[in-house]
Amino acid sequence: MQTITTFKQYASITAVGGYVPEGRRTNSDLEKVCETSDEWIVKRTGIKERRILGEDLATSDMAVMAILNLVDTYNKKLEDIDALIVATSTPDMLMPATANIITKKLGLKNVWAFDMNAACSGFLYALDMGASLVETNRYKNVLVVGADNISAFVNMEDRSTNILFGDGAGVVWLEPSEEVGIVDAFMQSNGEGQQFLNIEAGGSLYPTHHSDVDNPQKFIKQDGKIVFKQAVQSMSDACIQLLKNNNLTINDVNWLVPHQANKRIIDAVGKAIHIAEEKTLSNIEYLGNTIAATIPLCIWENIKRLNKGDIVMLTAFGAGFSWGASLLRWAI
Repeated sequence: MQTITTFKQYASITAVGGYVPEGRRTNSDLEKVCETSDEWIVKRTGIKERRILGEDLATSDMAVMAILNLVDTYNKKLEDIDALIVATSTPDMLMPATANIITKKLGLKNVWAFDMNAACSGFLYALDMGASLVETNRYKNVLVVGADNISAFVNMEDRSTNILFGDGAGVVWLEPSEEVGIVDAFMQSNGEGQQFLNIEAGGSLYPTHHSDVDNPQKFIKQDGKIVFKQAVQSMSDACIQLLKNNNLTINDVNWLVPHQANKRIIDAVGKAIHIAEEKTLSNIEYLGNTIAATIPLCIWENIKRLNKGDIVMLTAFGAGFSWGASLLRWAI
């Protein structure tokens, strides 16, 4: 029998792209539609404004713009893409997959394209999947997108959600490397949080009909106190477990990129894992919570602060509940 020689292959991020809509929803705008104030919003969330996608546009449009930004910035070729994974909770439609729609808009041929929905943890889940495709040598150029048009599901009269969410898309390009790229990942889910953060309507349990125009089930809703507590605990635990699994301490980490859910959550996670505040990257002040797009957008906006070889830790928490952390050595 012939012996097959194998070697360890890593998946490295070799390019990053992003896109945020031009439309803005400021705290002043929200003061006009519900009982709230700029001071109250900033104190509780750290958010001053969020980007809002225009009418007649969808999640795929933002993803396409983010991908084109990546291609233009790093001189990549669209025809080299082997696989496309789109993390989103707000697909263009129930079928086909948003990733499939994106391939048409970009003119991609014979690409393995599919969606992944893990809410705000979606990008980390998709990144781990994309890394696995590269590490097994089945695919050499994999795009991982995080994109959400969550403003389309926000009830403007609900100040528990309208202050938080904005739209955007971020993307990374994964390629094989003999050096360490994505070192490890730790992903979890327990299904215990369905009632505390969800969009009920639109699936097979509560199908959407024309008569449901005023149905409150079509909007995103959350129990802020429970989500806050679970997010801090789960993200912190995931980071600590990931460091332990790799015989590292928090002092070995150059940058923490947490899901941009709420400034208070970001700060609490940082304190729980004892990382210096200046090592935590954030862009929540002007983008808000963009669901699956927060981590790639945060990397994209802070790209000049990252140096090749830096140890970067990513962590997220989302509906379900779902959560996790990823550890990588920066390759750009």
